[in-house]
Amino acid sequence: MSQQHPQPQPNQPHPQQPGWGGPQTPPGYGHPPFQPLPPKKSNTGKIIGFGCLGVVALLVVIGAIGVAVGGSSSNESSGSSDVTPAASAPKDDRNAAAGEPSDKAKTGEAKDDEAKVVTFKVWGTAPAGALGPLDITYGSDSDTRKGTFKNGKFEATLPLGDDALFYNVMAQLQGSGDIQCSVTVDGHTEKAHASGGYNICHAQANAGLLGWD
Repeated sequence: MSQQHPQPQPNQPHPQQPGWGGPQTPPGYGHPPFQPLPPKKSNTGKIIGFGCLGVVALLVVIGAIGVAVGGSSSNESSGSSDVTPAASAPKDDRNAAAGEPSDKAKTGEAKDDEAKVVTFKVWGTAPAGALGPLDITYGSDSDTRKGTFKNGKFEATLPLGDDALFYNVMAQLQGSGDIQCSVTVDGHTEKAHASGGYNICHAQANAGLLGWD
């Protein structure tokens, strides 16, 4: 007995099976597919960068400290080489350290002592005559004294007075001879000369506004 297969009816659509060609509905029931969120950025790079900068800064600080320490050490060593040993100090400095006056100070004191006196001198050849030996007088406007000529010279000193107007020395020959004379006041010297007969050698220093002349 033969089986009859049903014949398709006209104007009836053929049934469609899923996945057989026709349009398929996308997941999400008509909405666009789900987009995943972007991953969060990590701060690891920043931390590593800051760590590198810190290491560099630390190395710079250590280098600066090393340079400063080396410079101070070199300055100390160079400064120590300039120190003069106490044993090689000048004599005047050692005297000053010991509380004794230096040679320069002693020389200055000697000059001050010489400046405080007036020096009178007569020298040369002066034979004695009928009236006796060479006649010498010396002193200031307020003080006159007699001097003696011995062995071809005469020398005397007087204190320098603040109120003296002049200081002088006079030597008169006794018939013959050749002599010179001088007076020194405060470092200033006046000289004179006499020769033959009864001539007089007269040297005088006068007080002036600017010193002795």
